[in-house]
Amino acid sequence: MAEAEAEAGAAGRARAAVARLSEAVGERRRRLGTAMGEARRQRRLLLLVVCVALLLDNMLYMVIVPIVPDYIAAMRGGGGAAGRAAPAGANESGGGNRSLLPARYPPGTGGNEDVQIGVLFASKAMLQLLVNPLSGTLIDRVGYELPLLAGLAVMFLSTLTFAFAANYATLFAARSLQGLGSAFADTAGIALIADRYSEEPARSRALGTALACISFGSLAAPPFGGVLYQFAGKRVPFLVLAAVCLLDGLLLLAVEPPCGAGARANMPVGTPIHRLMVDPYIAVVAGALTTCNIPLAFLEPTIANWMKESMGASEWEVGLTWLPAFFPHVLGVYVTVRLAAAYPHLQWFYGALGMAIIGASSCLVPACRNFGQVIVPLCGICFGIALVDTALLPTLAFLVDVRHVSVYGSVYAIADISYSVAYALGPIVAGQIVHTMGFAQLNLGMGLANVLYAPVLLFLKNVCQMKPSHSERNILLEEGPKGLYDTIKMEERKGVGKSLRPVGETEENGTDSYRRDLTGVSEEDSSDYEYS
Repeated sequence: MAEAEAEAGAAGRARAAVARLSEAVGERRRRLGTAMGEARRQRRLLLLVVCVALLLDNMLYMVIVPIVPDYIAAMRGGGGAAGRAAPAGANESGGGNRSLLPARYPPGTGGNEDVQIGVLFASKAMLQLLVNPLSGTLIDRVGYELPLLAGLAVMFLSTLTFAFAANYATLFAARSLQGLGSAFADTAGIALIADRYSEEPARSRALGTALACISFGSLAAPPFGGVLYQFAGKRVPFLVLAAVCLLDGLLLLAVEPPCGAGARANMPVGTPIHRLMVDPYIAVVAGALTTCNIPLAFLEPTIANWMKESMGASEWEVGLTWLPAFFPHVLGVYVTVRLAAAYPHLQWFYGALGMAIIGASSCLVPACRNFGQVIVPLCGICFGIALVDTALLPTLAFLVDVRHVSVYGSVYAIADISYSVAYALGPIVAGQIVHTMGFAQLNLGMGLANVLYAPVLLFLKNVCQMKPSHSERNILLEEGPKGLYDTIKMEERKGVGKSLRPVGETEENGTDSYRRDLTGVSEEDSSDYEYS
């Protein structure tokens, strides 16, 4: 009798212990689920911060299009009066002209101003080109948030400098300062998106949203700057952009203070940028990004003059040349994201198709004889660029995941370098090529370059079949989660792994799941690195 009561008591205590353990595991999972929900909301807010930063950078890049030519002309004639009284008719085409507007100077007297404007526009990309190797390395070491905040601060100072500039030297300094800020803000922002959206197709959707913001900023800035310049003065467009930049920086501080990002201490140091540059797959992607953006970068400073000379285009037609191209660009982003979600193994094909479209469209531009005709190939160029960018930017992150360490600062610094090469050469070289060889030859050369490069992307055909290496990041995670960042990443990997289990496979019990949470990541968790 006594033995039976003792056994019953022991069994009751065991059941109570198991119940307490199950309750503790359940409570831990509830807390972790709440933290994961907060992390998802946080990454959406961070995506908003990055998109606004990219929008601002490209608006500041293009908002000076209708302002700077008159400003330099006014300084030439009257010492910086452009902010108060622009020359007569100065804003007739300023509302939406995406080109550098050199044709607005009287023939025979504007050569020096043309050179000044070209150098001014190229200075941003030149400094960005020089700083990106350093910014990528720094981002890999300190994380993404602090460089993003620093870039926003520099862009804020650059915008204020533009607003109160009184001479060409100050304009040049402001433009170069913008390049410095962009080297940190753009690279850190795109890398932050790739890090927080580590699974497909969410990563492609997030990067596609960022690309749409870049396109909208570039195309909306000239009419935005032209209208405000016409009715409110030179300073107002820059002050508005500075205010938005300040608010974006404050939002970043509220969402994730860089000084409090202690979880980044658990993350490994990324692969050095020089090693990424010699990776043949990354080199192919970088070459494609440069080649596909050359037509856009070289047409921006040359197409306005060509339209006036070849088809007698009016001022409003020149001003609206690039505005319709925004819609096919957004359509290209949307189509590529949907196709990548359905057929992720064809990312290389979407990029190659985009380059073929860019090449064909570039060759058609010189054959156009009126405004309606020229809109078609320009829309084709922007649609093709959307296909290439949206397909290949996530591919860069995937290549880093499977071939290197999953830290993305340096690889997206390489992407930014690729863009900067095209936009540094465009304002300076394009005009010289048109002058010596002709506008038609320029477009045929750019089209041929894109068509010939498209087959090179076949080199990426088997990228989706690559398996992740045993990277330093995996080693750190297998040592057990040391912070909330690692714990959430582990749980996300488990979610992906469970979704891929065969039907009928049993789940682990609560105690084993709890022990598995504390010991590391199994092989099925690495499915986070796969495209599908």
